[in-house]
Amino acid sequence: MAKKRPQTKAGKQQLKDGEIPVVGAREPCPCGSGRRYKACHGRAAVQAVTELVQRPFEGLAGECDWVALRELVPAATAGLTLKGGLPAGVPSVTLATVLPMAWPALRRDDGSVLLALQNDTSSGDLSRDLADTLSRALEAEPGSPVAARRVPADGPRLQDLLDNDAPFEPVVHSGFEFWVPDSENATAEVSASLERANEAAIPTALLSGVDSAYWCETPEKNHLRWVMPHAEEQLLDALARLHAAGESSLGEGTRLVGSFRAHGLMVPVWDLPSAMGAEDCEKPATAFAERLATALASDAPLTAEERRARGGLTNRQVTLS
Repeated sequence: MAKKRPQTKAGKQQLKDGEIPVVGAREPCPCGSGRRYKACHGRAAVQAVTELVQRPFEGLAGECDWVALRELVPAATAGLTLKGGLPAGVPSVTLATVLPMAWPALRRDDGSVLLALQNDTSSGDLSRDLADTLSRALEAEPGSPVAARRVPADGPRLQDLLDNDAPFEPVVHSGFEFWVPDSENATAEVSASLERANEAAIPTALLSGVDSAYWCETPEKNHLRWVMPHAEEQLLDALARLHAAGESSLGEGTRLVGSFRAHGLMVPVWDLPSAMGAEDCEKPATAFAERLATALASDAPLTAEERRARGGLTNRQVTLS
């Protein structure tokens, strides 16, 4: 016969839920129940860590640009402002799309911090993962990278650490020279790594006339990928109205081809002629934004043609996250 699991002795003091420390999944639960931690108080902790947060950047300034830098933009940075200011010895904190060696974060020799956005994460809450990495980077020794780890379920989120009244202003780069303070005098190994990364980066630019619209160049055609903050159903209706009316393009030779769904937001995508650069998109994008605002304000039922257009747009959605 299998041995019976030891039972908690009567009268043994039980710890309150708020006092339960985290231990190994197969270790006895500190509450004194006699069960393993993973089958007792660890169950809620695991569920909290693995539960997917659909909009991890909701509530942050520049949510749409956070999504773009996470999913669409190869090389970009943005300065971050912390609540309460910077700790002593940390002159700046900068968000980066990626870092060398896929480091989650890096504390430079001068004490400044780089936080990578496009790394794999251990939980279903990207905001909590990034906040944990940022917290550890702020305390890391200068000149050292920060390794990945499994984050606590009750740890802070970016929304707890960042000053959401400060602007979020991405800077798109043509390459990854921002990795090193003096790229021109980098070692041969670092220069080779930079060259490989730069060769793989798709040329990308942020439009200045509208929010969170990113032009990119590919060998066959160019694209405009525009992260929008509107509710998905409302945005699909508005795009369908414009598409049915022949007003969804950005000019001759352009076409609204579908959309991405990323971190709870929609990202409409247009095909552009290869000769159409980022500057050429500015006026058409501004005009489209005005048409879209009008379509979003309409609450009239969709016509049969608009419903067909909506169905086509829905069928051409791709979920990135």
